[in-house]
This record gives sequence, structure tokens and C-alpha cells, in this order.
Amino acid sequence: MGLAPSARGTVPFGEHRTWYRVTGELHSGRPPVVVVHGGPGSTHDYLLNLSELADDGWPVVHYDQIGNGGSSHLPDHGADFWTVQLFLDELDNLLRALGIADRYVLLGHSWGGVLAAAHAVARPAGLRGLVIANAPASYPLWLEELAVLRRQLPPGVNETLLRHEAADTTDSAEYHQAMQVFYERHVCRLKPWPRDYTASFYEVYNDPTVYYAMNGPSEFHVIGTLREWSVVDALPRIEVPTLMITGRHDEVTPRSAQPFRDLVPGARWEIFEESSHMPHLEEPERFREVLLARLRDLP
Repeated sequence: MGLAPSARGTVPFGEHRTWYRVTGELHSGRPPVVVVHGGPGSTHDYLLNLSELADDGWPVVHYDQIGNGGSSHLPDHGADFWTVQLFLDELDNLLRALGIADRYVLLGHSWGGVLAAAHAVARPAGLRGLVIANAPASYPLWLEELAVLRRQLPPGVNETLLRHEAADTTDSAEYHQAMQVFYERHVCRLKPWPRDYTASFYEVYNDPTVYYAMNGPSEFHVIGTLREWSVVDALPRIEVPTLMITGRHDEVTPRSAQPFRDLVPGARWEIFEESSHMPHLEEPERFREVLLARLRDLP
């Protein structure tokens, strides 16, 4: 659980609204840490424990990306509406609306890490640091690695998944049971799942508009508009101090994340040995230590 918010509300984003939550004082001296959640189509809930950074003097901003959580839901909008640029524009709009565009740090998790990297390649003047947590640099590369992980599942599991994917019956109970085997190995290895993670998990399926359009029916069956998307070619343009984080058992394998290390100048990489895709929940104490050490090093 995170700390109680000091402010929350919504800001207009065109005809829509973006929900946000602030912990700590935004203009207290240190740059706020803006937390960009995964999905696409998830919510901020599973990252709430990062609000505890405010105890160490770092104000924290969480927000729900448009389409889910407390932000505008648009279930009638088709796949052509849900673009990477839409979410980049939303992030820029939020930074301006909160008055922090001149000085901030981005922490993006999973899809949020991809989005944060895409934001950073534009070299925004106010960006002071970047944390890319559990994010693939290229969806085509990631799909190759996901296929490897799937083949390593217990006998019969991947065959069940493939059968339902071929038949377009991924909404079946059998598919979801088989899907859970992958999730418990490579997404969150805690049992039971923490309440904050469960909240985000069910938010996706309460309104799967964005997730289905951009990702697909599961973490490892990416058939949405992101399936060919990559940020690799632009990574050398990132100029700010960058920390990469992955888990040893992560669905984002080392090969999936390697381009960040190879191409972002000076990027540091921390691997969490006891974690999969949620090291901030699976190893929270070490995650906080690593993150604070990096934040204190920022110019």
C-alpha cells in the first residue's frame, strides 16, 4: 500500500480527462517522479507502493492513462484511435497541467517503460532522469522471446493456449486457466497476488478496450497494434541518466531489454534475482534502495 495522496483530481485532455494522484509536495525542491503504468489499458493501482518515495523527499505523481481507471473510458473507440502518439500527447499534457514540465523524472513500467523511452527520445528540456522497468525495447523481438518462454511451460499448457488462440476462443475458462500458469511464473510470482496488483488486473478486464486493441488477449499473445512497434532505432537519442530494471524470471527476457543497455548512452541495468515482472512488489525493499540510489545521483 502507498501513502495517502496530498492531491488528486483530473485534468482536461482534449474532449477527455486524465485522472491523477500526487503524493508529497510537487514544488518542494526535488523533481517529482511521474509513474507511467503498463498495459496499455491497465491502471496506476499496482504501482501505488512507489508513493512511499515521498517519505524520502521525492514527490510522486501517479495517473491513469486514458481509457481506464479514473480517466475517460471510451469503449466505442476503435483501434485507430489508440496510438502511441495519443499516450505521448496525454503525458505531455499532464506534465504541463500539473506545472512540472520544467523538471521531472519518469518511471515507466512495462508498456509504460516503452512509452517513457519514446517520450525521452524527443529530448524534453525538463526531463532529469529515466527509469525503464520491465519493458521490452521491441515488440517483434519480445514476441520471439515470449514464444521461448511459452515452450518452457509445463507439458500441455502451451498447446492449450495455441489451440484457443487459433480458434479465437481466448475468452474461454480453459484459456484463462492456462494463461494463469504463465502469469504465475513470469508476471507476478507472489502468492496470493497483492491487492494492488489484483485491482489493476481486474481493471483491465472490466474495460479491455485499450488492452485488446493495442496488445491482445494476454501478456504473451500480442496481436494488437503494438505487435510491430519498436523504439530501438531512436534509443541513441536519449540523453538523460537512465536506469533499466528487469527480473530474473521476467516475461521481459534479457534479450528483450538488451537494446536499452546497448543503445542508451550510459544506461545502468539492475536485475532482480527473486522477481519476475513486478520487482517493485516482489522485492520492494531492494527496489526502493536501487531506485533511491539512482535518484540521489541525478544532477
